[in-house]
Amino acid sequence: MATKKPKPASNPVIAQNKKAAFNYFFEERFEAGMVLQGWEVKALRAGKAQLTDGYVVIRGGELFVIGCQINPLGTASSHVQPDAVRTKKLLMKKDEIQRLIGKVEQKGYTLVPLRLYWKSGRVKCEIALAKGKATHDKRETIREREGKREVERALKQRVR
Repeated sequence: MATKKPKPASNPVIAQNKKAAFNYFFEERFEAGMVLQGWEVKALRAGKAQLTDGYVVIRGGELFVIGCQINPLGTASSHVQPDAVRTKKLLMKKDEIQRLIGKVEQKGYTLVPLRLYWKSGRVKCEIALAKGKATHDKRETIREREGKREVERALKQRVR
């Protein structure tokens, strides 16, 4: 009897870091694979991930995500000691990592995880080369957001 392949998830996005768009300007975006343990994959399938406090560091020519929280399921195996904020390794090509090292060493640049998603049954992490926003830039972002909200409200009232 042939085994059935699982259907792809209707929403491949696992977690997003919405706070990053408020705090940073994004220069470039990259896709990286993640090295995970079995219990982490099960927890990600259940949507138990959080990226808001996460950041990416470069150590010894390798990328690591720190602060990405994956909460273990209650049914996790008894012989495994799950650590929710374990440092996770990211997988990218060596030439891309070297390019990132050069960019990050410039003043004001950092690497920020944007979202976790499924791609061909594997977990991918989208990271961005980002530059921090100043306070006045954040205020401008808030002003734009509120302006859009008011326009949508006015259009909704007009339709009624």
